[in-house]
Amino acid sequence: MKKVIIIIIAIAVFCCLATAASVTAASSRAKIEESIDVMHQLASIPEKTIPPALLANARGIAVIPGVIRAGFILGGRYGRSLLLLHENGKWSDPVFITLTGGSIGWQIGVESVDVILVFKSKRSVEGILRGKFTLGADAGVAAGPVGREASAATDVQLKAEVYSYSRSRGLFAGLAIQGSALQVDDEADAGFYGREVTPHEIVRGAVPKVPDSAVRLKKVIADYERKER
Repeated sequence: MKKVIIIIIAIAVFCCLATAASVTAASSRAKIEESIDVMHQLASIPEKTIPPALLANARGIAVIPGVIRAGFILGGRYGRSLLLLHENGKWSDPVFITLTGGSIGWQIGVESVDVILVFKSKRSVEGILRGKFTLGADAGVAAGPVGREASAATDVQLKAEVYSYSRSRGLFAGLAIQGSALQVDDEADAGFYGREVTPHEIVRGAVPKVPDSAVRLKKVIADYERKER
């Protein structure tokens, strides 16, 4: 009897784990689709969005759809994100990361915004892949320039390692986001790619089977950054 109970419990645990993995995979796929939509929105209003030249010279990009900002005086924010590295003219497969942070100030209510982070230094993207990385502490972050008038020549004058943007009510704008922490989401990576995988395996292209949605996201980003070439 005890043996039967143990078997039943083992089966139940296995089913729960399988269901959790399935939910994680579905959630990760949905986040990819949301990120593709954010990039499409980015391309739809070129005079009010991130300069393509800035993205073309970037070392990486994080797309964070639906960041929740909430609070009353003491606030906070949370979002699940995708990080893609840019090297030798190519974008890597996406690594899932999370964004968390707090802020103090006169604020009230709940708001959902899309956030994009453009990384200008290799040091900053490698810092995320190694573990927890805090914007403003581990790398300088600033609200990024908006619109086509911010040319590549102008960009040379900018000194921040990370430029941040938010989209609310259809418009993109620079965003102050100091103090937010970025961390690799290993569970989401495993759910999306179908097995446990390290961030470095993903960015090196060492994952044997990459879902089509990830390929589409890379193409959308590549198409956008070529707009001024």
